[in-house]
Amino acid sequence: MQFGLFYEMQLPRPWQPEDEHRLYKECLEQVALADRLGFDYVWEVEHHFLEEYSHSAAPEVFLGAVAAVTTRIRLGHGIVQLPLEFNHTARVAERAATLDLLSDGRVDLGTGEASSRAELGGFGVDWDTKRDQWTDHIEALSRMMVETPFAGWDGKWLQMPPRNVVPKPLQKPHPPLWVACSRRETILLAAQCGIGALSFQFIEPERAADWVAEYESILATEDCVPAGFAVNPRIAIVLPLMCHPDEQTAVDRGLDSAHFFGYALLHYYAFGDHRPGRTDVWQEFLANRERAGFRREDAGQTGGPLGASYGDLGVLGLRGAIGTPDQVRSLLRRYEEAGIDQVIFMAQMGRVPHEHVCESLELMGAEVIGEFAERHPGRWERKCERLAPAIEAALARKTPPRTSDEGYSFEAAGRA
Repeated sequence: MQFGLFYEMQLPRPWQPEDEHRLYKECLEQVALADRLGFDYVWEVEHHFLEEYSHSAAPEVFLGAVAAVTTRIRLGHGIVQLPLEFNHTARVAERAATLDLLSDGRVDLGTGEASSRAELGGFGVDWDTKRDQWTDHIEALSRMMVETPFAGWDGKWLQMPPRNVVPKPLQKPHPPLWVACSRRETILLAAQCGIGALSFQFIEPERAADWVAEYESILATEDCVPAGFAVNPRIAIVLPLMCHPDEQTAVDRGLDSAHFFGYALLHYYAFGDHRPGRTDVWQEFLANRERAGFRREDAGQTGGPLGASYGDLGVLGLRGAIGTPDQVRSLLRRYEEAGIDQVIFMAQMGRVPHEHVCESLELMGAEVIGEFAERHPGRWERKCERLAPAIEAALARKTPPRTSDEGYSFEAAGRA
C-alpha cells in the first residue's frame, strides 16, 4: 500500500495579511519533507471561492513548485475540474503534459466535475449537465495527450477542430487517470471508465473491501470501456492524520482541526448559508459543532482501536489516523487487507501548526510506512497479474487513436 498527502490549503479565520503567503510556503516545506521521508504522493485540489475550507485555486502552479523541490514523490491533481467553464480541455492536457515533463514523469491526473454551488454558480456551470460534460471531456482529454495530431472533437459539450496539442507528456501513453469519488456510484463509474478511484468519503476498511470487490468485478465486464489508453485500477481513500507517541496529545493536536474539516465541508456542500467575505466558518464551527454533531468527547475517546470515524457516526464522528504509531499501523493494515492501494492523509487541516504537521510526518516516516513500502511491490505485482486479462479485454474495446484528414489545414491569420 502507498501513502499520499492531501492538500486543501485550509486557512480558518481570523486572517493576517501574510497568512496565505505563509500557508503556501509551509505546505511546500511539508511536501519536501514527505518526499525525503518516503511518502509516495502529494494530491492538490482545485477549488474556488471556498473561503477557509480551501485556498487552492491553482493546483498546477503549486505542483510545479513541488516538482522543483522534490525528486521522487508523485504529483497528483486531486482533482482538475473538467466542465468547460472551469478549464478548457486542451489547457488541461497542455498543463498536465508540461508538469509531467518538468517532473520527469511524476504526474497523476485526477479529474472531476465539482459539486458546490459556490463553484458551479460562480462559473455558471449547470448542475444537471456537469456529469455529461465530464464524460465528454475525459475522452477528449486522453486523446489530446496521445493523438498526433489530435483529430478534433464534435461532442455535445466540446467542439474543437484538429490541432496538435503540444507538449505531449513524458509518460506514455499518458499520466495515470483518476476521478474524484464521493459516493459509491462514482466508484462504479471509475471502474466502467478503467480509471483510478479517489474516494473522498471517510469509509471504514470493511466497507472499503466491498467497494474494491465491486470495482474489480465491473472492470472484468464488458461495461468497462477505458476513458484513456491505459487502465489505472487503483482505489485510494482519505483519512485525517495526526501521529504522536501519546494518544491524548495526538487527539489534542488533531481532532478539532479534523472536525473543522468535516464541518466546513458540510458548510459548503450541505447546510451552510454563506456570505462571501463575511461569514466566519471557524467561529460558526466553534459555536455550532455540538449541534452539528461533531462531539469531541465521542471521537476523542482514547484507548481503543482507530477507525475512519467513531462508532456509526460517519463524518460526524471523524477520527481517522489520529493516534499513536501502533494505532495508526493497526488501522492501515486493515485497509491493506481490504485491498486499498493508497491511503491519502489530511495532515494540513484546520489550525494544526506547521511544526506539528512536520512532527507527525517524521514519526510516520520513522515508525509506520516502512513495513507497507516493503510489501507494496509484491502486492502490486500480484494485483496486476490477477487483473491482466480483464485489463487486456477492456483496452481491446477502446477505440484506438485516430488520424486526421491529411489535407486539413488552417490559415496563418484568417483575415487580412
